[in-house]
Amino acid sequence: MLEKLKQHIASQFPFLKGKKLLIAISGGLDSVVLAQLFHSLNFDISLAHCNFHLRDLESDIDEEFVKNIGKKLALETFTTSFNTNEYASTNKTSTQIAARELRYHWFQELVDKHQFEYVLTAHHADDNLETFLINLSRGAGLEGLTGIPAINNTIVRPLLIFSRAEIEQFANTNRIEWREDQSNASTKYVRNKIRHQIIPILKELNPTVLNSFQKTIANLKGSQQIINDTISQVKKKVISADENGITKLTISAIQKLSNPKAYLFELLKSYDFTEWNDIENLLSAQSGKYVFSKTHRLLKDRDFLLLTEVSAQKELSEILIPKNTKEIFEPFHLRLENVSEIQQLQENTLFLDADTLTFPLKLRKWEKGDSFYPTGMQGKKKLSNFFKDEKYSLIAKENTWLLCSENQIVWIVGKRQDRKFNATKNSSNILKVQITL
Repeated sequence: MLEKLKQHIASQFPFLKGKKLLIAISGGLDSVVLAQLFHSLNFDISLAHCNFHLRDLESDIDEEFVKNIGKKLALETFTTSFNTNEYASTNKTSTQIAARELRYHWFQELVDKHQFEYVLTAHHADDNLETFLINLSRGAGLEGLTGIPAINNTIVRPLLIFSRAEIEQFANTNRIEWREDQSNASTKYVRNKIRHQIIPILKELNPTVLNSFQKTIANLKGSQQIINDTISQVKKKVISADENGITKLTISAIQKLSNPKAYLFELLKSYDFTEWNDIENLLSAQSGKYVFSKTHRLLKDRDFLLLTEVSAQKELSEILIPKNTKEIFEPFHLRLENVSEIQQLQENTLFLDADTLTFPLKLRKWEKGDSFYPTGMQGKKKLSNFFKDEKYSLIAKENTWLLCSENQIVWIVGKRQDRKFNATKNSSNILKVQITL
């Protein structure tokens, strides 16, 4: 196994040579063997162990066991403790996901603090098959069926070519001790049910199922690469950005594709959407319909689907500007200054007759029924008609701010002023308003 790993590293992970490596070690068979192998190959390694406090005294014994391995091999060993159940409860997630998030966050902290270049984990071929079956049972797309990645940014998994049986045989042959996690024998969790109830049947039906699975994974990865190449070409035809940088998907171009729903999945899967039937229905929905993910919104706007990020902060909807205010900074930078005369006009600058204004002024978003008296035009105009004439998208409307005096619009910020508030040469009290959008 040592020689096979040496060749595998030379072939697939040559970049590990001479690098400072951190090995994630639980004290179980797989990670203990991983540490022993890389120590035997004279790599520059340190150990990192998480105590999740999920198994009472057993968790503490695991930690001491790992510390002793570090002493025996003369390796720097990092340990930390987590209240995993509390984290899972607070973040409303499962214990397994909580442990994963805590673990990888801490690994990244160690990488940043101690300049480790890669973190090695002990995932092996059996883990890979289990993950495949879990994803298959959940209806994953092709990418979810291509297995655990051998390299994922700074995370490297060099044991994926080995079965658990090979790892155990190596440990027994070399008299390597490890800790058994008794919870792994329980079928309470989905992964354990697959490990103990389904995979043994598959191995009974086909003793070489792991080898066959490796071939399947290789074929699926090849297919995924073809899809990625195709999607790269489709993106050029379907996706663009408007003048404000908003991502636009052209509906007519999507509808010409052989399978619009499948293409939408590939185009949008990285934005955490899950309701793919609803997304497909947006293609024929009325303007204004939308679908949310945790991080993004997809909005139907006439001939396009508009993709925008969902702000993590509560959006400002109204800002009051008291009299004698000189400057505000939210939702954008605004300066107010009393001047004696109308100066040379500049972009995003107004000269208002202050005697026509009622303070506090107000910055707000538009509302149905809003209207104003546009400078340079006769009569009154509904804001909805102004937006239509200016070909505003739904998102552009949402992002439009109005400067108001009481309920009257003074300025569609950055676009058009209401003539009733214009300063003239006869105005004795002139307010200069300048906004940096």
